[in-house]
Order: sequence, then C-alpha cells, then structure tokens
Amino acid sequence: MNWCEYPGYLVGSEVFQNYGCRMFSGLWITLQLVVISVAVGFALAIGLAVARLYGPRWAQVAINGYTTFFRGTPLLCQLFLVYYGFGQFRLFWQDVGLWWFFREPFYCAVFTFTINTAAYQAEILRGAIQSIPRGQFEGALALGLHRWSSLRHVILPQAMILALRPLGNELIVMIKASAIASLVTLFDLMGATRLAFARSFDLSIYLYAALIYLALTELIRRVWDRLELRLTKHLAMR
Repeated sequence: MNWCEYPGYLVGSEVFQNYGCRMFSGLWITLQLVVISVAVGFALAIGLAVARLYGPRWAQVAINGYTTFFRGTPLLCQLFLVYYGFGQFRLFWQDVGLWWFFREPFYCAVFTFTINTAAYQAEILRGAIQSIPRGQFEGALALGLHRWSSLRHVILPQAMILALRPLGNELIVMIKASAIASLVTLFDLMGATRLAFARSFDLSIYLYAALIYLALTELIRRVWDRLELRLTKHLAMR
C-alpha cells in the first residue's frame, strides 16, 4: 500500500483510495506553481513598486497601466490569453527559441500567475512604502545615506513588516486561484480531482479536494501568524 492511499483507508473512501496518489501528485504541482510564481512575482514587485514611486514619469505611467490591467481583469482570462493566444504565434516563438516554454501548460500557468501576482504585490508594497513617515527618509538622508541606500536599509525593512499580512493574504489567494490552471490541461490538484470525478462520478472527491485546499491554506495562515508575531515582537514591547 502506498503512503498516499492511507488517507483513503482512514476515511473509508474508495474513490480517495483509488485516486489519492494522483491527487497528492497534483498537489505537488500546485505547490510548485504557487511557490515559483509568488517568489518571482515578489522579486518583480519590489522593482515595480520602487519604480512606480521614484522612477521617471513614463515608468510610473507604464507600471500604473500594468497593475491596473492585471488587477482589473480575471486571472482566467489572462491564462487563456497566454496559453491559447501566445500559442498562435508558434512560428515566432520557434524563431526566437521560446516555443519550448509557451507550448507547456505548466510554464504558461507560471508565467501568467507571476505577472498577475506581481501586480498585486507591487501595489501592496507601494502602499506600505508610502505609509512610512517622510521623516524616516529625510533622517536617513541627513545621516549621509544615499537615496537608494536609505530606501534599502531604512524604508523597505519597515515597509516589509507593514506589508507582511496582505502579502500572506495574496499567497493564500494564489493557492486557491491556482485551481484554474486545470482548465489548460494541467494536472494540478484540481486537475487530478476533475479526472477522478470523470472516471468515478463520485462527487465526494471534490469534498476531499476542498479539504486539502483548506488544510494547506490553514497551515500557511498559522505559519504566517507565527512569522508576523516574531518579526513584530519589538513593536509589541513598546
């Protein structure tokens, strides 16, 4: 008996016994998809937020348009535009050597989720930076720090603490939103669940998938609470 079959035996579900391994394999794909997209999106968001606040006018306008589009349109629509839309330019991608990327549903999903969450995280970080009192920046400049050094060593660390909670919420939202990746033939957790239902016609398999999503998001919420408590301990002592 495989380890992934044990949950099915514990709950007495035949369909979970038969498809539990496939669902946990899909869960691993879901975790990869979310972790990669959120991590890369966070790196992009830092640059976008800083450029939106302190960059040239044209950059501010361009970034504002980018965040407005990706925060104002459905993620499903964006995924279809990338997977099906970019796929229509196969000859172009072959010429530039990128067809191997845009022909794979996993890479298309990662790309779409990354640019989507980068827009949300950029706005979160921008709001956190703007909430830091102006005197912090002026004080750092008065001590002889350069503008970017002040931003890196004084402003951003404080902004990260303020942004911690909404960033955690964005991570949880991305985990739940990752279910739509199954619509482009990606066998993540929801894709494996849809396959199990198509073969068994047992609706309870969706309940087990929902419980797995719930357990995952609850685990992240608790870990995030501990992280936030640890990082803000010095504030509570004031």
